[in-house]
Order: sequence, then C-alpha cells, then structure tokens
Amino acid sequence: MVQIDCVAFCRALGDNTRQEILQLLQKKGELRVNDIVAAFERSSQPTISHHLKILKQEGLVNSRREGKEILYSLNVENVDECCGMLWAKFAPAKSLAIRLAKPTRKARA
Repeated sequence: MVQIDCVAFCRALGDNTRQEILQLLQKKGELRVNDIVAAFERSSQPTISHHLKILKQEGLVNSRREGKEILYSLNVENVDECCGMLWAKFAPAKSLAIRLAKPTRKARA
C-alpha cells in the first residue's frame, strides 16, 4: 500500500476530470486508456494520461500492462483509507464509532 498523504489526496481530487475518471472506474471497473479517453470528449489522450499519472502516484488507481495496452482500475482500499483518514481528522468521534461498527476483514485459512 502507498503511504497516504491527506493533502496530496485532496489535491488529486481537486480536479473535476480526475474525479470523473475515478467515478468512471468505480462504475465500469478496469478500463484501457483508450476507453477512458473515449469517455472524455473535451480531453486529449495526453491530458487523460497526465491525470492518470497523478492518480497513480497518489495510489488511487492501479495499472497493469496487457500486451501494448495499459489497463487502469480504482484502488478501492486506498480511496477508502484516504476518505477514512479525512473523516477521522474532521469528525473524530463519529469516525471512531463508524470504524468500530464496521466489520473487519479476516484472512481465510
């Protein structure tokens, strides 16, 4: 897992296009760069690649190569962790209650 920096996380989310990319990946799952570019009529491939690079640097998306293609997916665990850290900073009592009530994931034997 990438070390999480709340300020960098907020900067990454401070751009509408990056928010839309994350929402697209959340809805559609893993996508090729060309599929992401096709969803944004107003943005070029280099612009979308720049946004994906920022999202990847902050650990908000995963990427993998398949032949000549690069596929991107939402890093749900890191997004969840970043949101939880922000929530804990600004609503600590509620955050603790929510985290205590949340079932933990246990590894299967």
